[in-house]
Amino acid sequence: MKKTITFLFFLASTAISLAQGYTSTNRKAIKYYEGAIAAFNAKNMTGVINDLDRSIDADPDFIEAYLLRFEAQIEMNQLDDAEQSMVKALSINPDFYPNGHYFYGELKMKKGEYEIAQLALQKFLSFDRTNPAIQERAVKYLVDCDFAIEAMKHPVPFNPQNMGPNINSKDPEYFPSLTTDDRTLLFTRRLPAENKNGAQEDFFVSVKEGDWMTSMPLIGINTPFNEGAPSISPDGKMMFFTACQDETGSYGDDRQGFGSCDLFFSFKQGERWAKPENLGPEINTKHWETQPSFSSDGKTLYFIRGYKNGYQVEKEDIWMSELDARGAWTKAVRLSELVNSPGRESAVLIHPDGNTLYFSSNGHPGMGGEDIFVSRRDEQGEWSRPVNLGYPINTFKEENSITVTAQGDMALFASDRKGGYGELDLYSFLLPEGLRPVSVSYMQGKVVDKSNSKPLGAQFQLLDPSSGKVMIESFSDPEDGSFLVSLPTGKDYALVVKQKGYLFYSEHFNLPIGSRTEPFKKRIELSPIKVGESVVLRNVFFDTDSDKLSPASKAEMSELLSFLNKNYRLKIELGGHTDDQGSKAHNLNLSEQRAESVKKYLVDQGIPADRLSAKGYGAASPIADNSSEEGRAQNRRTEFTVTSVQ
Repeated sequence: MKKTITFLFFLASTAISLAQGYTSTNRKAIKYYEGAIAAFNAKNMTGVINDLDRSIDADPDFIEAYLLRFEAQIEMNQLDDAEQSMVKALSINPDFYPNGHYFYGELKMKKGEYEIAQLALQKFLSFDRTNPAIQERAVKYLVDCDFAIEAMKHPVPFNPQNMGPNINSKDPEYFPSLTTDDRTLLFTRRLPAENKNGAQEDFFVSVKEGDWMTSMPLIGINTPFNEGAPSISPDGKMMFFTACQDETGSYGDDRQGFGSCDLFFSFKQGERWAKPENLGPEINTKHWETQPSFSSDGKTLYFIRGYKNGYQVEKEDIWMSELDARGAWTKAVRLSELVNSPGRESAVLIHPDGNTLYFSSNGHPGMGGEDIFVSRRDEQGEWSRPVNLGYPINTFKEENSITVTAQGDMALFASDRKGGYGELDLYSFLLPEGLRPVSVSYMQGKVVDKSNSKPLGAQFQLLDPSSGKVMIESFSDPEDGSFLVSLPTGKDYALVVKQKGYLFYSEHFNLPIGSRTEPFKKRIELSPIKVGESVVLRNVFFDTDSDKLSPASKAEMSELLSFLNKNYRLKIELGGHTDDQGSKAHNLNLSEQRAESVKKYLVDQGIPADRLSAKGYGAASPIADNSSEEGRAQNRRTEFTVTSVQ
């Protein structure tokens, strides 16, 4: 990304600070030079340059004049001219202004000329009389030089493709966000100024129907004010975004905030987006909250918090908050020091696998500006040391605004590279294998009432079968019953779908890593609670040829226990079933013992025994063909049937 160069330490009117005893004795040169100082203090940069040109004409070796011209040219963003001014000052006397070597080295860093920058920064650090804070920055730049020089010797595969005119325009496009099915793309576009509010950021959306369709403004969210940095939930039913105050303190429409920029969210019901709401004081503060990323677990939000000093944001870090059992956001916490550096972190993305974090930073070793990094969370919940995505994905420019597809093989980012449609465009590229997340499949379909096919807004939970921990949580749309749930590969899942007044639905998934590219299509029918209705407990398991409950049954048994406690008048029969392998007597006995084991577990957990009965059916009631292992596995089951609702 193109970004106006901003030096960490300006010269702070170097010319004035060095004015006690000039390096020139030419009165004419000094007269024009002091006129330039006055023009500089009056913010008249054109006048500064004119006077300094005259001063240098009078004395070509007037070092202070070159230094002040350097500062003015930086203010005017004339970086090549500024570089030449500093080169001239250093060539006259390299020891006169040691900080000049730092500023020259920084300029070369910003242009990707690392070997020259390295020499300049080493020269700067050889002096004793320099600012300690600038020394610290110079040391960081030298680390970046070493990294960049080595990275350029070992480039990673990178062939970005412009996403085309249906996505990109003459205006800047950035901050892409994808749903898990990779068919809905939401992004920010900065539109030209049409009113007193100046240039305006709005959201645009495109749907993939073979190719990406023409992007359209997001109705119901966009306002005449700025909306930026959207994050759409994996199922496309929820979005988070940033809104900032204007000069009057307004966030747009009647939105209320806590100061500076805040995070808001909205739900989609059918085709309509609800009125956005502020995420509240546990997340938003008087500081600057932006660039949210919502996890596929349905309960974790990552975002950037920056601390402002006037109009400048001085420090930006990655924070996170979770929804608690009541559906309220917990107090946001800052991610570990391994992820957050002493520099600036931005553009955070949590992949749908839930454990791979992408973000931009200028604080970790990189190519000199903001680079894109990846960190992975281990089984203990700790984030790994970030890995730079490498050159030429990262360059001496500012790289950020990345998103990665659910399959993990493709990435999208914003760039102002040549050949685009104007300013920043969105590009896609194949992500090198070592930088990819765990691939994610998904389950998609509808939830309906079994008795009348009426759509239901049900709760989805994907649990770890052994621990019972909820890994992913979502809801189907109450208007049409539609749902989309992420399924990271390489895991076992216990799926529970539930709605008040209905029996819950149970399913089991086992997804080896990279095993599935096509989504699961599912029509889930929930049975109203009434006598005779049954539920197959697909996540209740026993040791082989035993009535001992397997640890993998924990999640399902906890769900059954919760269901019975909530519906305390209900009575059920627990039925055990086997396949047709083995003798009839053995199967009947085993199925009875297994049904009794489930009953005992529930009684031990406090369910009155008179609400429960247990019966073994052996192989008498198959639900699948016993001629295949898959069919036999389905027949080996435990189910419960409602016997009374009084």
